[in-house]
Amino acid sequence: MSETVTRRIWVAYGPNGVVGKIQKDADGYRVHMAGKDEPLGVYPSMEIAKNAVHSHLKPGSERPEFREH
Repeated sequence: MSETVTRRIWVAYGPNGVVGKIQKDADGYRVHMAGKDEPLGVYPSMEIAKNAVHSHLKPGSERPEFREH
């Protein structure tokens, strides 16, 4: 019997394009910022992951729009 693993990805868009992504996997919500090789971290909820993306943008930046892909 094979095991199917479903991953969900949300891309974070700022006014100038992609700023990061959130990937849901077995460990939680993994955050990757655009242009970085290593993930920022793994968070227990989508809301916390979204806040992590927003907090790593330039001060005063608007919250990015998250779209599921």
